[in-house]
Amino acid sequence: MEMAAGEMKSTNRELKLLNLVCILVAVGFIAFAVLNALFSPQLMTTDNLFVTVVCLVMALMFVAGPVLQLKSEGKLPIPFQKRLARRAAAKEMAASNPPLLDARGRAVPPDVRSMMTQMKQKR
Repeated sequence: MEMAAGEMKSTNRELKLLNLVCILVAVGFIAFAVLNALFSPQLMTTDNLFVTVVCLVMALMFVAGPVLQLKSEGKLPIPFQKRLARRAAAKEMAASNPPLLDARGRAVPPDVRSMMTQMKQKR
């Protein structure tokens, strides 16, 4: 089933509004935690620490939705993502190659396999 263009535009607008509300609520919780830390006479009491932790966890919960939405759309730059993709591709490539066997038919250890691939690349 395909959605009509009007429905798609409406859904996109609702999603943006929901993300904006979540971000504003998260900022509000963070601001309340900061105000609690700045204006309370004793920060290290059990009550103040509890209020601060609850505010920060609630902020985390409200910001998780918009962050995951940005990640799924590909708009969130993730550090080291290229490096992880290369590692995954190398593992997949190593898994797709047939196992390297020694003279007795046993599988060669990974370090010997890497040495053999380096020697093959030099040729």
